[in-house]
Amino acid sequence: MTANEDQEMELEALRSIYEGDESFKEISPVSFQFRIGDLEDTKAFILDITWPETYPETTPQMSLGGYFNKKISAETKKQILSKLDEQVEVNLGTAMMYTLFEWAKENQEALMENHKPVVTAITMPSSEINTSSTGKKREKKEQLTKSQKRRIVSRTDHKGELPRGWNWTDVIKHLSRTGGKDDDQM
Repeated sequence: MTANEDQEMELEALRSIYEGDESFKEISPVSFQFRIGDLEDTKAFILDITWPETYPETTPQMSLGGYFNKKISAETKKQILSKLDEQVEVNLGTAMMYTLFEWAKENQEALMENHKPVVTAITMPSSEINTSSTGKKREKKEQLTKSQKRRIVSRTDHKGELPRGWNWTDVIKHLSRTGGKDDDQM
């Protein structure tokens, strides 16, 4: 078989195996992303793999350069890629994507054992720091005009409550326009 035929067969197999799996994403027929771990997991990472023209006879290009992996240190990324390269060398010449993904899933803890999250500092202007430190934003109250306030006061009793049946005329008017239950049954 030629390299292209092997690639087509492996691509078909990957599509059928990972159909509906949110961890697997096909970027193009020769480029894939596979998330190792859950989204909430601090030790999760996304592995980008691209097949060269002569894959599976040559090693695929692997990278951890995606935005999702920004929290992983460069040292940990090198370590992960070197361990994955070892697996690639063992499987060279055969369809290895499924084997590689499953091996990475099974060995996620070992791959990320020396993981220390990278913390990036975000600088904010001092005016933004003061407003965000209060934690609560003031909600703007709706401003009423004097006439709106008078109308509200005239409708309510001395306790500030609307009298019983204040909107009955609106209900009756609505029912006369739309009809009641009895009108629909006739």
